[in-house]
Amino acid sequence: MQVTRRRRRAGRGLAGLLARRVGRRRPVVVTAVTALAVTAAGAAFASTDQFGHDQVGQVTRNGQVISSDQYIAPYGDRLVLNSGKIMSSSVSPDGTHLAAAVTDGGSALSIVDLKNWKEQQLVGTAATSNPRIASNSVGQEGPTYSPDGKQLWLGQTDGYTRFTVNDDGSVGSPTTVAVPADGAKHALVGEPVFSADGSTVYAAVNGQNRVIALDAATGAIKQSWAVGNAPRDMVQVGDKLYVSNEGGRPARPGDTTINSYDTQVPADPRTAATTTGTVSVIDLAKPDAAPSSITVGLHPTALYAKKGALFVTNTATNDVSVIDTAKGKVVQTISTKPWPEASVGYEPDAVTLTGDGRLLVTLGRANAVAVYRYISPQEPVSYIGLLPTDYFPSEIATAGDQVVVSNTRGIDARRPTTKAGHATHDTTASVQHFTLPSDRVIRSQTSKVFRQNGWTHGAVEKANSRHRTKAVPVPQRIGDPSTIKHVFLIVKENRTYDQLYGDMPEGNGDPALTEFGENVTPNQHALARQFGLYDNTYDIGTNSAEGHNWLMQADDPEYTESSAGEYARSYDTEDDALGHQRSGFLWTGAQDAGRSVRDFGEFQQFLTKPADASWQNLYCDAKNMRSTGQDTAYDLVSSSPIPSLNSVSVPGFAKFDTSVPDVYRAEIWKQDFEKNGPSNLNMFWLSSDHTGGPASSPAQVADNDLATGRIVDTISHSKYWKDSAIFVVEDDSQAGLDHVDGHRAPIQIISPWARHATVDSHYYSQITMIRTIEQILGIHPMNQKDSAATPMTAAFTKKPDYTPFTAVPNRTALTDGLKTPPPCGVDTPAAQDPNAAAVPSTKVPAARSGLAAEWAAWKSKQRLTGPHAVPDYANPAQMNHFTWYETHGWKTPYPGEKEIYAPKDVPGAFIPSTDTD
Repeated sequence: MQVTRRRRRAGRGLAGLLARRVGRRRPVVVTAVTALAVTAAGAAFASTDQFGHDQVGQVTRNGQVISSDQYIAPYGDRLVLNSGKIMSSSVSPDGTHLAAAVTDGGSALSIVDLKNWKEQQLVGTAATSNPRIASNSVGQEGPTYSPDGKQLWLGQTDGYTRFTVNDDGSVGSPTTVAVPADGAKHALVGEPVFSADGSTVYAAVNGQNRVIALDAATGAIKQSWAVGNAPRDMVQVGDKLYVSNEGGRPARPGDTTINSYDTQVPADPRTAATTTGTVSVIDLAKPDAAPSSITVGLHPTALYAKKGALFVTNTATNDVSVIDTAKGKVVQTISTKPWPEASVGYEPDAVTLTGDGRLLVTLGRANAVAVYRYISPQEPVSYIGLLPTDYFPSEIATAGDQVVVSNTRGIDARRPTTKAGHATHDTTASVQHFTLPSDRVIRSQTSKVFRQNGWTHGAVEKANSRHRTKAVPVPQRIGDPSTIKHVFLIVKENRTYDQLYGDMPEGNGDPALTEFGENVTPNQHALARQFGLYDNTYDIGTNSAEGHNWLMQADDPEYTESSAGEYARSYDTEDDALGHQRSGFLWTGAQDAGRSVRDFGEFQQFLTKPADASWQNLYCDAKNMRSTGQDTAYDLVSSSPIPSLNSVSVPGFAKFDTSVPDVYRAEIWKQDFEKNGPSNLNMFWLSSDHTGGPASSPAQVADNDLATGRIVDTISHSKYWKDSAIFVVEDDSQAGLDHVDGHRAPIQIISPWARHATVDSHYYSQITMIRTIEQILGIHPMNQKDSAATPMTAAFTKKPDYTPFTAVPNRTALTDGLKTPPPCGVDTPAAQDPNAAAVPSTKVPAARSGLAAEWAAWKSKQRLTGPHAVPDYANPAQMNHFTWYETHGWKTPYPGEKEIYAPKDVPGAFIPSTDTD
């Protein structure tokens, strides 16, 4: 699939100046020569050189560009599925079909005909589905065929849906096998395993930390065993049932613990990541005996047993434990770290063993299959090399002489669409198959995987104390001096590039998709003109659960990636130890580097506030604070379950809650700034641009814009401006359309050291932004993703321009759309710029009043406001339509559609939200 990049004429202006382009540089070619050695041109910072000005969706000589700083070009044959992401899959016993649990596309189950290489059947809640089932939720593991291939069990939130498998491989006759919730804890079933005679199904009940035996015919629970935390995969060897416990062993007295689905699990207080991993062993010959436990690596996920060995993929420690099932202990640990520059972040998540003794391990975050030569449990494996896959391989199996790989995200969010642009929920998946090639071919493919991931020699260089270097904005080596001492990272919510900047002719925008142009976001437009416009930058995640992880961890850990089918155990992984990587967060890395940190709401989970702290009252309080300098009249307390974050947080700065104006948040920050000054790393969550609060959508984005402008104004007029850099980024871009790609998002880099009045069309991403911050502050990268990323050196200059920024007044009334006006009066913005587009009117035409009332009723149920507000709880397709209707005066259908819909009629409303959060 190729997207034609719109060429722009040289010499176009930005704010009356010529756009200064940084030329494309030659890519660095990397060749793997051994398991732990590569050759390269000796240069660090390779990814931006490699991508140049390529756009997501383009096909290049290195493969297709995706939004996660990678190319994809899988080995073998690829079948793209346009039915959502594959969460898990299994091959039928006869090897003719693959059953895949899918999400984000309106279905729960996809049946792929492997012989004819096509998607044969989709099963879900849609009226057109045949058969039709009650829920599209799917768990992390399964679906699973019975040994005779006549049944298929699909794991869902509170049990299984059991299907009959027809002679042609399709499924029918769905029956619910319920597993009851335990109070607030849903069952969240994992992998089912059938007894040899098929009469019993053993089920890992992930949400309740137990395994149960079910009567396969009636679904009755016959027995239950307590196991470790978050049991996930399961396999039977003889009379032993082995269970991977992703959250490790149960906590003991004296353990430091962090919450995970209302269970306290052993975890590190700084990183909040789990510290144990176990495999439980149930002796079916002694069913009344308590299960035993084998210690393995962290986050054990997939299990595979063959020839006296049990292989366990440990996604957090990036290795595979080999258990000798006769001895009942780990006899070998296989490292899955192909690139010597980083020890974590590859995320092994599936494993199989071929008949000729080659062990295959999928590396989810590396888009690769690692191949090893295996002889026996005790004999050390030998590494052969890597084979490239599509985006995030999550399952691997053999079918005859073929290796079959399921790729969760396929070719990225590139599903064919009739809309005028792409959205992040246009997700795909893919299945690839191939005959396993010779070792020589595998070794030759390894260099391709290195190029596609940007893995180069010297990508993470540390400062050399023997050689003094002159301070530059973005040092080449970690620890070398930077001209920038204070970094401000402002995280916003959900917008695409075209939604904000599509009206700027200087950049690659589509004005037809612009919803919040200059009359809604005058400050962001003024900032783009003064400090630069970036029109080829991408967010990676699809929603907040992923997006904030990418920014705070430079990754979306496998646990969160694989939980997207139900998001019942956790959505905001701020409050789940399983969602945290062992190498820590951006703020812990800064602390390790001796840098000070201050947090204003980012990655926080809890909020308390007085009953009278309404949007209207907080808006008036912000006006009073700004005019008098008085403290706030309201005691808001925002906090995190992560001790290391709480210790550096300002509790009065509210986390996500659209009934808290961003101009109020800005005043809380300003008082702290004037009293204490900035830290080296300052993190913000400015979330009003999410929309859905008491004011209208344009009003909330205008509120966010004004708060941003005021924060920049304050910093740039302070004594700290000379050595400051402000990075503005969305957590994700799921709330609208973009004509290039749904992951393309607006960013800003604001600093005396930023290139001014330029259009920068280099390929950048959230990962490259985080790597830039790390490089400035001397923070060691957290995993292989940010280790491989290139700092945004092209965005900076060695010749500073200290001109400050002066915030401009809002043009859209911040109180627009309120049912109750504030006690201090409604907002009356300054006159509009006659040359700018009209301010969106949210007044509802009489003919649309009934429809708007339906949307108002829908909005009231979306957990958008209050202490328990959840970002992106609302169904994204509905939320995007609602926002579009408000920004277009309830007069214009959503792009690609011919009418304005009620909430229940929105196409794509099947996309799962966090309604079980």
